[in-house]
This record gives sequence, C-alpha cells and structure tokens, in this order.
Amino acid sequence: MEITTTQYKRCDVVKSVGRIDSSTAPDLEEVLTSLTQDGKYKIVLDIEEVDFMSSKGWWVLIETQKTCKRYNRGELILSGVQERIRDSLNLVGMGSYFQIFDDLVSAVAHF
Repeated sequence: MEITTTQYKRCDVVKSVGRIDSSTAPDLEEVLTSLTQDGKYKIVLDIEEVDFMSSKGWWVLIETQKTCKRYNRGELILSGVQERIRDSLNLVGMGSYFQIFDDLVSAVAHF
C-alpha cells in the first residue's frame, strides 16, 4: 500500500493506493494519528485507488473520525469510494458515519 499526504489551505488530503488490510492498516493509522496529533482535524481520505478494505482498516477510520469530531474540531471525509467498499461500509452499519464524496475536488471544497 502506498500513502501520500498533501496539505491544502482548508484541509489535509491523505491518498491511499492498494489494499487496506490488517498488515497495512497500521501504516495508515500512523499517518492519520500524526495529522491529528499535529492539530489537523479536517482530513479527506482519498481511497479511489483502494480495492479492498478490511475491518481493521474501518476501525482505523472510525477512531480517526472520533478524534476529529471531538469538540467539533473537524471530521474525516471519504472521497472516491468504490461501490463494493461502500457496500461493505453500509453492511456494517457505518454508512452514515462518514460523509462520502464522489471526487476529491468536492470533498476538499466541503471544508
């Protein structure tokens, strides 16, 4: 899995490519935790090129969302979610926990 981070004026964009599973989720968690520890709570996660998301990956995103939303500081937004990943998110009942945008420009513009 490849992870890149880009800073914008309004938010930070984290782009992930590949699979997010039990062996790669800790890498994503490290990047997201680093952002929140630096006081950056408006985060867009671009997963357009992610073809698999395990339960460990979802837990990383849920914990990051909790941190971002605490005290109304911001939120974690998902961008470019493939249909099968969106289906798995809805299957576990977390479909409404994240705002999902079809493209990165719309997600960044939300902030």
